[in-house]
Amino acid sequence: MKSKFITAALLAAALCTTGALAHAEDEGGPGGWGHHRGHFGYMSRELNLTPAQKEQIHTMMQAQRTANRPLMQQMEQNRAAILTATAGGAFNQATIQSLATKQAQLEVQLTVQRTELESKIYNSVLTTEQKATADQMRQKQLARIQQHLAAPVTTDTAPAATE
Repeated sequence: MKSKFITAALLAAALCTTGALAHAEDEGGPGGWGHHRGHFGYMSRELNLTPAQKEQIHTMMQAQRTANRPLMQQMEQNRAAILTATAGGAFNQATIQSLATKQAQLEVQLTVQRTELESKIYNSVLTTEQKATADQMRQKQLARIQQHLAAPVTTDTAPAATE
């Protein structure tokens, strides 16, 4: 059960990050993503990226966005198929299982692409000092995840309504 939860959390994080990439691209040109809300704006500020680095990252993100467009379209088509398959409260487990598996496969591909981009940025754009800061930020993020995983699961303990 715990591994399913972790897998679901990782996939959700991948979707959020992919969404942040797409949103960042729409926020206004080279370096624009560094001045807006969201994960990449935060990273830009925390790492103190130069305008040249922002431009380089923007170019890399734009290339990835173009390359990922077919995957994103497949995800949207799959989401539409899930909505269609469950219209009016319908539920066919085999159909939903198949569509969920397809969605997970697409999310895996996007996670691999996103992680590859992060690696390229880390290895080819960041300075030694920025890498050290990024490593510290990653350690803090891992600590928060571990803390969350260690927290006890709470359930609703409200008494049942009586008739």
